[in-house]
Amino acid sequence: MRLLLIGDIVGKPGRQIVCRAVRGLIAREGLDLVVANAENSAGGSGLTADNYRELIAAGVHGITLGDHIYRRREIVRILTSEENIVKPANFPQQAPGREFMVLTAPGGGRAAVVSLLGRVFMRPVDCPWNAADRVLAQIPGDVKVILVDFHAEATSDMQLMGRYLDGRVTAVLGTHTHVTTADEQILPGGTAFQCDVGMTGPHESILGRRVERVLETTRTFNPTQFEVASGDVRISGTIVEADETTGRATSIRRLVVDRDEAERLAAG
Repeated sequence: MRLLLIGDIVGKPGRQIVCRAVRGLIAREGLDLVVANAENSAGGSGLTADNYRELIAAGVHGITLGDHIYRRREIVRILTSEENIVKPANFPQQAPGREFMVLTAPGGGRAAVVSLLGRVFMRPVDCPWNAADRVLAQIPGDVKVILVDFHAEATSDMQLMGRYLDGRVTAVLGTHTHVTTADEQILPGGTAFQCDVGMTGPHESILGRRVERVLETTRTFNPTQFEVASGDVRISGTIVEADETTGRATSIRRLVVDRDEAERLAAG
């Protein structure tokens, strides 16, 4: 099974390039499932119901989120009614959303997807390691391929989660920092790992926002609106190949798609 995790989609530019390229990527890369972190899809913060439907209609199979999950109140209805979108599993039990999802690929293979939120420099949440243990115990035993999107700030948190789950899940891939790391590897137990798969959106920016706006506020404390930027739009993600019988990863590779390549993919 070949899985792609698309890193944090930022605003309209991020949504548009994903929608243009995803079906072409599925065909070119032989992907069975595509999962996207979409917590910044709505104007750079949160996810709306229309954004969700747009991404799913374009060919994304499942959606993960993060600390901005409830920024748009209307997403609560989607979180409680749809089966292909999850909340961080270490949020309170009362928080709207599912703790994991099981996606079925067009070819029939199945994979579970879990989202967890880190603790260092993040909002107060329950222990992600305890939450991982609890959720893994609930996933059906015949589902061997398990992808964990660890939405965390600190690389120490990310590495700890990778080592903790090594041999128990197929992949632990980080999101949230919007910066792709070059540490992709397969850990000794067979788990693919990368601290952060990067950002999908405008890279001529400060983490997806207009440079001059962020710079002005940082230097002067004069409040400005951190609008989503528009230049150098790219998809950043990571492809993991896994043995469906064991759930172990057999390869991991970073993926970058710029706007020109996205147009070629869209044209077939």
